[in-house]
Amino acid sequence: MVHFIGAGSGAADLITVRGQNLLKNADIVIYAGSLVNEELLSITKSDCKIYNSAYMTLEQITEIYTENRQKEIVRLHTGDPCLYGAIKEQMDILNENGIPYDICPGVSSFCGAAAALQMEYTLPNVSQTVIITRVGGKTPVPSNEDISKLAQHKATMVIFLSAGLLETLEQKLKQGGCRDDMPVAIVQKATWQDQKIVRCTVSTLSQCANKNNITKTALIIVGDVLGSDYERSLLYHPAFSTEFRKAEQQ
Repeated sequence: MVHFIGAGSGAADLITVRGQNLLKNADIVIYAGSLVNEELLSITKSDCKIYNSAYMTLEQITEIYTENRQKEIVRLHTGDPCLYGAIKEQMDILNENGIPYDICPGVSSFCGAAAALQMEYTLPNVSQTVIITRVGGKTPVPSNEDISKLAQHKATMVIFLSAGLLETLEQKLKQGGCRDDMPVAIVQKATWQDQKIVRCTVSTLSQCANKNNITKTALIIVGDVLGSDYERSLLYHPAFSTEFRKAEQQ
C-alpha cells in the first residue's frame, strides 16, 4: 500500500502521530527532497529504502510503486499533500494499476507561518476569507486567478511558491488595489530551526526580501489581519447567546 503523508511545516515533531507510525513501519520512503526535514528519515527501519524525489520523474516514482506492490510505501510530502503536492496525478496512476493508497494529512506551512507570526488569519470585520495562491511563473495559473484579480477581494492572502517573483507580486498586488502601506509578512522556512521572519508593506516587499537574501522557501502573507485593529469576536461576548450559553442581561 502507498501512504501519502504530510510531513508538516518543517519542525520534525510537527508530523502527526499517525504519519510518524506509518513512517516507522515503511519498507520504502520517497520524500520531497530539501522541503522535508531529514530528521524524519532517522526514525525509519534500518532496512528501509529511501529515495529523494527531487531527482526523480513521475515515471520513475511510478516504477517504484508498481514494482513493490506487496510493500509499505510512504510518499512523504512537505506540509499537507493537498496543497501543491502533485498527488492527484500519482493517485490516478495508482488507481489505473489497482494499487491501494491512503492519505495522512499534515500541518501545512501556511499554518506554521501563522504560528510563527503569532497571528490569526480571520479577524472579525477585517477578513473572514483566506486566499491561498501563487504567482504564475514557469508554471502558469488560470487567467482568472491572477494575483491582481484575487487582490481585489482585500481578503487575507497566503502566497506560496513565489519568493523568486516578488517584484512581479508587488506590482500585481498594487494593480489589484492593495494600499502601499498594507502589511505584509515574509516567513522563510516556517517552524524550521533557521526560520526567518521579515515584516514589511506591499510597497517594500521586494526591497525587504532582497535585503534579507530571501529568494526561496518562503511564504508571503498579505492583509490587514497583520495589523492591530479588529473587532471583538461575538462567540465569547457576554451579550451573545449560543446553544450552550444564554446572553447576560446588559
